[in-house]
Amino acid sequence: MVLNLQALAATLGALLGFLAVALLLPAGVALVYGEPHWQPFVLSALLTAAVGGLLWLLGGRRPHEPGIREGFAIVALAWLVLALFGALPFVLGGVLAYTDAFFETMSGFTTTGATILGGARTPEIESLPRAYLFWRSLAHWLGGMGIIVLTLAILPILGVGGMQLFKAEVPGPTADKLTPRVRETARRLWLIYVGLTALEMLLLLPVMDWFDALNHAFATMATGGFSTKNGSIGQFGSAYVEWVITLFMLLAGANFALHYRLLHGQWRSVVQDTELRVYLLIVAGATVLITLGIWAPLQSEGNYQTYPALTDALRHAAFQAASIITTTGFGTADYEQWSPLAVGVLFLLFFVGGMAGSTGGGIKVVRHVLLFKNSFRELKQLVHPRAIVPVRLNGRMVSDEVMRNVLSFFVLYFGLLGVGTLALSAQGVDLLSAFGAALSCLGNIGPAFGAMGPAENYAHLPGLAKWVLAVLMLIGRLEIFTVLILVTRAFWRR
Repeated sequence: MVLNLQALAATLGALLGFLAVALLLPAGVALVYGEPHWQPFVLSALLTAAVGGLLWLLGGRRPHEPGIREGFAIVALAWLVLALFGALPFVLGGVLAYTDAFFETMSGFTTTGATILGGARTPEIESLPRAYLFWRSLAHWLGGMGIIVLTLAILPILGVGGMQLFKAEVPGPTADKLTPRVRETARRLWLIYVGLTALEMLLLLPVMDWFDALNHAFATMATGGFSTKNGSIGQFGSAYVEWVITLFMLLAGANFALHYRLLHGQWRSVVQDTELRVYLLIVAGATVLITLGIWAPLQSEGNYQTYPALTDALRHAAFQAASIITTTGFGTADYEQWSPLAVGVLFLLFFVGGMAGSTGGGIKVVRHVLLFKNSFRELKQLVHPRAIVPVRLNGRMVSDEVMRNVLSFFVLYFGLLGVGTLALSAQGVDLLSAFGAALSCLGNIGPAFGAMGPAENYAHLPGLAKWVLAVLMLIGRLEIFTVLILVTRAFWRR
């Protein structure tokens, strides 16, 4: 048999058991606030636990060592299954139809942040009970660092074969182990993740209550973008909040291995990291250009939204640049009302993404760096055809295997973007909105352009379009290869 079905069933069963426990947390929030909405979560937890227990029994009630094939299958199917069961509270509580519930839940787990709330037939965000708002944010937070990585950190069930899951889960061309043992690596990643989340929450408490602070810290560190307010971060009207969240969005979009090195005093290796330098340079350059596009000290330019004060223009520019490049998707303004220069810069940021090894989505900065280095290598070899010109990153030679992975990723990424755009256009979505929605969901960004801009939502889309976008979210979150490999002939050959 090509796949070890027992390993697949046992691991999925264990993950569903973990999800069942997570579903009880929003029920606790409902009880704390005296809301009668704990029942859908408890019932969902029981159903999830029952199915998880059945899969565990079918798996032989013992740990299995997943191989390469099982690693890819487990990760891809785990995210799908968790979204399918994670949608149950919305349905059982009568809040959303199942398609909308699945879309919202997949958007949460994949940290996309695209929402169907606020539509003609869906409730406003602020009208939702706190239990559902917390579940949206918790799904973000769990999906940000990865449920598989969390499982590796706290459960011994996966054994030494867990490295296959780690490689399939962690975003970026390569998985950067911090320690020889994958469980210890996962544990340290999560300690950093929890620490930064707690720190952000504490910094937000002077302006927000604990519930809003916790939810926004969850969404920020996961680079997700779900807010407890209809107007997102802009509704708080606080420059302090915007700067705090800008800082933590940039931290979340950076490689967590660099956070680890900083904590261990390895400042030089962090400062000299090529990807970090390019990442910060892109953010700084985009912030300056956007500021120039929206700052009008004397008078408003035409029908575009501008800011007479330089500090306001700079704050909004920095926030939106950080929000898009890290694929968080928070908003303080409707950027489609800004000048063409500002909108054009943001449009380009949709194609960048965060750093490898971060919670951010998108193409990733390191892939752009390697693509440009490879292009310049080709130019050199046109002049010196016999010369051996290796591609180097941080002083190390990049293998041909990694370069093939990077080039293939670009081809598949833009191919999927085209297919997604056509699939949405075939369902009556205008071309700009179809392209923007496909680009946003594939890059796990959230807001898009056109009918799915920062001031709109995805509720008006046809049901099939929502399933298409949910699939793009999953493919984008798992770095394309993890999902697409399951439909290749080579995967199913012995």
